[in-house]
Amino acid sequence: MSLVIAFVIFIASMIFMLITGHSMVWALLIGLLLFTGLGLKQLDMPLGKGIKELSASSWGSIRDSLIVIEVMLIIGLITAAWRISGTITIFVYYGMKVIVPPLFLIIAFLLSCLLSYALGTSFGVAGTVGVIFMALARSGGVDPLLTAGVLMSGIYFGDRASPVSSSANMVAGITKTEILTNVKIMMKTAILPLAITLAAYCVLSVLNPISHVDSALMATFQEEFTLSPWGFLPAVLMLALPLLKVGVIWAILISVVASGVIAFAVEHIPVLEICKVLIFGYHPTGEGLSAILEGGGLVSMIEIVIILIISCAYSGIFNRTGMLEGLLSRITKCCVKIGRFATALILGTASSVLFCNQTIATLMCNDLLNKPYLETGGNAQELAIDIENSTIVVVGLVPWAIACSVPLTFFGVGYGALPWSFYLYLVPLCYLVTKKRWFADRAPAAKAPSCQ
Repeated sequence: MSLVIAFVIFIASMIFMLITGHSMVWALLIGLLLFTGLGLKQLDMPLGKGIKELSASSWGSIRDSLIVIEVMLIIGLITAAWRISGTITIFVYYGMKVIVPPLFLIIAFLLSCLLSYALGTSFGVAGTVGVIFMALARSGGVDPLLTAGVLMSGIYFGDRASPVSSSANMVAGITKTEILTNVKIMMKTAILPLAITLAAYCVLSVLNPISHVDSALMATFQEEFTLSPWGFLPAVLMLALPLLKVGVIWAILISVVASGVIAFAVEHIPVLEICKVLIFGYHPTGEGLSAILEGGGLVSMIEIVIILIISCAYSGIFNRTGMLEGLLSRITKCCVKIGRFATALILGTASSVLFCNQTIATLMCNDLLNKPYLETGGNAQELAIDIENSTIVVVGLVPWAIACSVPLTFFGVGYGALPWSFYLYLVPLCYLVTKKRWFADRAPAAKAPSCQ
């Protein structure tokens, strides 16, 4: 009963922080205090020894995630570097130049897919490419809700499966799997939903052509930005180096360095200013089109790193005290009865609805599913892919979740865009049907563990 009360208070604090606009870190700290108190009670040790035990277990979980924290901080660098080097603007500009009326939605989808894969961020692409395509749609007579749904599909293509995605690296870190191996499997499992999504958007694009592309917007691009082809180089390096067996961290760093060189040599930005942008993000002084590029930088990743550290501490407390054992036995039984992925999908949806946050929902799913997966014949690789194909995309369909509300706010539309976000619900639906091609989803009946 104490555990239920603790979770109710934790969820209530999450909702309060969400409504009041405060950082989720505060809610996580409240939860940390609650679960630490429960853990000390369950260990039934002297206070000092109990705190030492829980601290050691929490540090063990945090230590296992240090590589993920390192990657996330480096991702903060590249999100700023691509802004200051003109990489994002050059992609958007040439993407707009090739727009013909019947292909508007297709180009919007493919370009957002490409940039989200290269940058590994849904919010970053939604706040830049997404804003521009929404402006084009409104000026050209294309349904804004439809356009926003197309963009939601595109931005989550890369957020789910990019080797530089913070969510993909987090999943790899907490499940102790290799990010590049995960990406390869995710790409294979994405073929069917991507093909269906692309086919649907082809039809909708032809049926909803744009009347014209705003020439004033194109002129503004030429006025406000240095549109050098060198801006493509950081993206080419980021996409090509992992294919040449270069590690993700080195690929990101090389792309950051290339961006810095271009910013200095082509954009004529002083070295000190470049360093400042990499740390604190890009903050243009003007109020024109360049304002949409604001953001990125090392500092922008601090909150998510703190969330990850606190959440890993939760994992250590849960593992040391076994306070979730009763719940885990029920989840194990569910895995045997309906399959591991169906169970992961239900838990991922519930976690997304309750916690309103992709990071926290992902970490909770890992904590709750890790042991049941192992006990029913699964493994860490399967768990990583199942989380990627459920929680990571489903949270984008929960209206009050940050992963959904923030992009829609950028786009200036309501939740009516979600039915058009085909990719977000086709990924779990297609995987539910085809998972047996990659993993055996159920344990043999004779080997099913007892859950009494």
